[in-house]
Amino acid sequence: MITLATNKREDIMKAALVLFAERGYDGTTVPMIAESAKVGAGTIYRYFANKESLVNGLFQHCVQVFSDTLKYEGIHSTPDIREQFHYIFQRLVKFADNNVNALLFIESHNSAYYLDDRSKQVFDELLGTFRQVLENGKKVGVIKEFNTDALIAIVYGAFVLLFKLIKSGVLTETPDLLEGVEESCWNAIRIL
Repeated sequence: MITLATNKREDIMKAALVLFAERGYDGTTVPMIAESAKVGAGTIYRYFANKESLVNGLFQHCVQVFSDTLKYEGIHSTPDIREQFHYIFQRLVKFADNNVNALLFIESHNSAYYLDDRSKQVFDELLGTFRQVLENGKKVGVIKEFNTDALIAIVYGAFVLLFKLIKSGVLTETPDLLEGVEESCWNAIRIL
């Protein structure tokens, strides 16, 4: 779970995360964040120059936690691309189970007009983990010869939608469900 220290800045970020994940950037106002964080609107401006600065700081923080969850040096200790894919999928599940609002926030803001260059860079670095495994899989003839970003979209898009449906109560997260989705995603990108 994304844990933030218990100070006003972190209270603001926690409140903003929930609101941005649920309402989006344009549907969230600074007064709404202030009310949810139980601080005055002026307090927000002590920590962040404006709403855009807040959303970028929050985005970078969430992506860093996501990247940290995915990092594991042992992932490349096996040349088995299926095992690497399994590891990444399990780490995605771990992140989503502990940070579903962060997952939804990242997904709904990752290509937004208000993201600064640093935010775009950290997101691209996050995708680099996926790209590396897929590119390696293409080289050894396991992954389809197809645009790598499109392959990421197939897997990551399905994964995010799965957790949206779980969060909304349409689906119940079970080991069988996760295993089936992982296998379906793998089958969508591998060479048959």
